[in-house]
Amino acid sequence: MKKSNLKVIKLGKSLFNYEKKVLIKELILDLKLGYYEFEKEKAQKVKFNLEIDYKDKKPTNDRDLKSIVNYGKIVKLVKKLVKNKHYNFLETLAEDVFDELFRDKRIDKITLKIEKLEILKDCSSVGIQISKKRSHEKI
Repeated sequence: MKKSNLKVIKLGKSLFNYEKKVLIKELILDLKLGYYEFEKEKAQKVKFNLEIDYKDKKPTNDRDLKSIVNYGKIVKLVKKLVKNKHYNFLETLAEDVFDELFRDKRIDKITLKIEKLEILKDCSSVGIQISKKRSHEKI
């Protein structure tokens, strides 16, 4: 009888890819933010919403905080950024948030929405939404 050329492949955890998402909704901070003089003098309410997509080849380890993208750490990071620097534009604040978060190589895409809640009487909020995705192309 002939030997078969077929090999048995065992399925291990390493064959799976996880697509995970961290959601931070309605983080409201009082901060001085804006281009105009009156915005530099008085703090205003600003709302942040983040959606962070990340990929992982391992399942979450229930005993290791480093096995997840930690939402508590992200909230602290946003608070630290706005505490230490005045931003004239929401867009420049967003770029700093992106720069800090993309240090985690697992993060693939971030959607960030920032709204000023008290700036225009006729609107409940005004703001921006920007999505930024990691490019896997080489320059």
